[in-house]
Amino acid sequence: MTENINNKVILVTGANRGIGKVIVETFLAAGAAKVYAAVRNIASVDFLVKQYGTRVVPLHIDLADPASINAAAETARDVDIVINNAGTFQEGELLAADAIESLSFQMDINVYGLINMAKAFVPILKANGGGVFAQLNSVVSMKAFGNFAAYSASKAASYSITQSLREILGEQGIRVLSIHPGPIATDMADAAGLTAMAEPPISVAEAIIAALNSNDFHVFPDTMAKQIGGAYQSFAKNIVEANISEG
Repeated sequence: MTENINNKVILVTGANRGIGKVIVETFLAAGAAKVYAAVRNIASVDFLVKQYGTRVVPLHIDLADPASINAAAETARDVDIVINNAGTFQEGELLAADAIESLSFQMDINVYGLINMAKAFVPILKANGGGVFAQLNSVVSMKAFGNFAAYSASKAASYSITQSLREILGEQGIRVLSIHPGPIATDMADAAGLTAMAEPPISVAEAIIAALNSNDFHVFPDTMAKQIGGAYQSFAKNIVEANISEG
């Protein structure tokens, strides 16, 4: 099941910078009719509104605040594709004094935020005939790194939730994408100390569009992601994406 984005209505969380900003720009260039630019601070997307006019609609969403997600869903009732790009990152050793607090904070946004986005927007996608729910996960959902163990754990959990969404929503005619970037040139990559190896955010946006025109579930946009994805491919096809009975 493929998805042509021409004249479609898109919602992108974390739309004011980094990967989210480039997704907005790339989807509009590819023919999207309108993009809901979902951010915590509405003023932070004024520059997009100035550039694209009414094709960009600012929308308040804070993934840590379920009420904001539900309110946004009341506004964006015409959405065809939801891209949950927003997330949070905190570096820190697994055995650090604040490790539990850091994990709790990142789970709240990266995992519970994902679940609340799905709860709010899946009924809208279904009412609009299906569409797509895309989740920005990470290569660290498959390969943990000790210097940001809590972030890795939160992304592993969000990947697990995304797999479950694929199974549940596929039965309702809704496609799910699990997007796994490696180091991308954003503030998050800088904070993680990965600036030197980071690749441009356009690689993620273009990979999402390519995936929408294929039947892919996993999306591996950049060099590191493709390396990990290539090694993971057999397991992904034969286990993650296979129809295996719980019994």
